[in-house]
Amino acid sequence: MRGTEFQKHPIIAARLLFFMLFLVNMSTISAYQNTNQTLIEYKGKIIDSEKRKPLIFADISVPTTNISTISNKEGKFSIKIPERLGISTLSISFLGYETTVVNLSQLEQKINIIVLHPTVTELAQISINAPKDARALVKLALKNRGEKYIKTEATMTAFYRETIKKRKKNASLTEAVVKIYKQPYHTSRRDEIELVKSRKNTNYSRLDTIALKLQGGPFSALFSDIVKYPDYIFTKESFDFYDFSFNTSTEINDRNVYVVNFKQQENSMVPLYKGNLYIDAETFAIISADYELNIENKAEATKLFLKKKPRNVDVETVTAQYKVDYKLSNNKWHYSYSNLQLAFRVKWAKKLFSKTYTLDVEMAVTDWDNNLFEKINSERKIKPSIILSDEASGFSDLKFWGKFNIIEPEKSIESAIRKISKQLTKIDKND
Repeated sequence: MRGTEFQKHPIIAARLLFFMLFLVNMSTISAYQNTNQTLIEYKGKIIDSEKRKPLIFADISVPTTNISTISNKEGKFSIKIPERLGISTLSISFLGYETTVVNLSQLEQKINIIVLHPTVTELAQISINAPKDARALVKLALKNRGEKYIKTEATMTAFYRETIKKRKKNASLTEAVVKIYKQPYHTSRRDEIELVKSRKNTNYSRLDTIALKLQGGPFSALFSDIVKYPDYIFTKESFDFYDFSFNTSTEINDRNVYVVNFKQQENSMVPLYKGNLYIDAETFAIISADYELNIENKAEATKLFLKKKPRNVDVETVTAQYKVDYKLSNNKWHYSYSNLQLAFRVKWAKKLFSKTYTLDVEMAVTDWDNNLFEKINSERKIKPSIILSDEASGFSDLKFWGKFNIIEPEKSIESAIRKISKQLTKIDKND
């Protein structure tokens, strides 16, 4: 019962969801725009070769093109390829696993099972000074953040995407370009975000009378930076309620990496997390993490997200999964990418069946530089309580988005960034 000591801590304070009664008085906006090209759809499921478990956020790409996607919380993916390209292979990669190339002629129309094999790396001789205890290594990694991560203020340009799905169909998509005023990791000063451009596309008929609104917007992705904001997962009180153990070591971008598994102890009553921390063998810095909220106590888990809902609706958390990556620049690590997937089951009192809504959020840094003099634009500064889908203004700035005004939710965020790279470059030059 000791878990109640830290129950009021804002574990996911900036990621609260609004479930609100939403009356629509406008015509339905199509979620897609038709194209004249013929697309061939391929579906599959990515699993681990040993435990046969699904691999979440695996990268699926078409070589020599910008067509790519990621696997969902069930390890499944769907990718559409223009027939005119005559592409013959898919490349599938996942952190800590060997990259696999699949011949499309071998795939069937139904779900194809694609197996990835773990990459094994021996680190005993490389990091002889590393703590032999997994808990001690994590403590060292968090303690090192002031030395191993950027020590000066930085201005980052980032691309943000927020997608809502009803069952498996896209209902709403919001995209934005933001500037992050990143504070040094050794300080307690919080990062600030400036909204540069945003747009949205919503099919209100698929949202029915429920509107899911993510409070925090880009902040919800930024707070996944567990090195800058460790208290969102590892508070001083909650750290002792985790078990830590070593998994098989691996490589990331040709760097040797320890893999530490963490999970909530059984005697803790408050929903905490479980997942993996990837710790660089040379610098002892956390360079990647994937984790999820323990939802065994569904009522308590849902309280962490739910801020408001109609009285005659029951809401249950299905999943809450997170991923964050860091990059090394000038011998210092910094935040570069995060992804979170939240799914909720919604049941109306007088309806027989429930409906599942999924909220996917991604943010990727496209450029950054040390910031010694630049100040945030107060008029464009956004608050952690922002609901970006309310702030976005459809397609009002066609000049900025240009010919890439067609939103394609299935494509990866990296693909979207490549398409608007010129606009992103202009932002950096102008500022």
